Amino acid sequence: MRFGVYAAARLGKPVRGGRETARVRLWILRIVWLVLPLAAGPAAAAALDDLGRAPAIVGAVLLWLAWGAGLVALLAPRPLGLTAIRVVAPTFVVLALVITIVGDASTIASWGAVLATLAAAIFVSDPAFAIAAVNGIAYGNERRHPLRAPPGLYLAPVPLARALVAAGIAAGPLLLADGEILWGLAALVIGWPVAALAGRALHTLARRWVVLVPAGVVIVDPMTIVDPVLFVRQHVRALRAVDPAAPIPAGALDLRLGASWGSLMFDLDGGADLVRSAGRGRTAKTLQPDAILVAVAARDALLAAAAQRRVRVELA
Repeated sequence: MRFGVYAAARLGKPVRGGRETARVRLWILRIVWLVLPLAAGPAAAAALDDLGRAPAIVGAVLLWLAWGAGLVALLAPRPLGLTAIRVVAPTFVVLALVITIVGDASTIASWGAVLATLAAAIFVSDPAFAIAAVNGIAYGNERRHPLRAPPGLYLAPVPLARALVAAGIAAGPLLLADGEILWGLAALVIGWPVAALAGRALHTLARRWVVLVPAGVVIVDPMTIVDPVLFVRQHVRALRAVDPAAPIPAGALDLRLGASWGSLMFDLDGGADLVRSAGRGRTAKTLQPDAILVAVAARDALLAAAAQRRVRVELA
């Protein structure tokens, strides 16, 4: 353990400096989102002009509603807003690419839309925004840090779920506006429930946290454990930053689900019960692990904040 880094964490310098940097990045994202209609609007307007009058109006309303939902999510960060904007931002990128490939907009307008939407999507994935969102509903003296999503989900399940949400919401109104009453009603009846189910699945990723509370540290992860678990400070020997490639210690429970960046180990004295979620082919089990491995966003900031709360930390 490097004493100099640990002492700085106890003084709170990394926490304050990290939070100031996070606020700056969050405001950059807000500015990028605010100028998005100016940067991508001309290409979107040209693409909508190719549709009939009614579909063009409905399409414009849907785009403005999506952009407005993203703006609300950024100005008042919450987990639900985090889920919403992480659907909207990639959808805007896909639409900009489609317009560029098949649309009649000018090259400058089309590529301006692609670059603007891509920049917004990149900033939306910034952990600083995720941390702000999950702390938007924190209670009292809590500090929440999101757990990293399993990388395997981004190969197909997450993009597919986002596409189902976007298409499920938009298809029905657009078909009805185009005069396709039967198909439009079918899209509403089928598409909106599918979008709700896909959105609910996506929202699970925004409800996975490590939480610092006055009594100790809590793990909240509906994907791996049945209920949130409080590890009282006295039962936590240390929070350790670990090498992602390091072997899993004997008696440790790995809750990372394939994520490795930001790996953190709870070194425990075995005094807390944890009920492992039942997955395919297995039943729920009550465990008392000697250590727990998670992958958390902004790990160093979490360790610095934990040290301020008199939790022993060790940095790699």
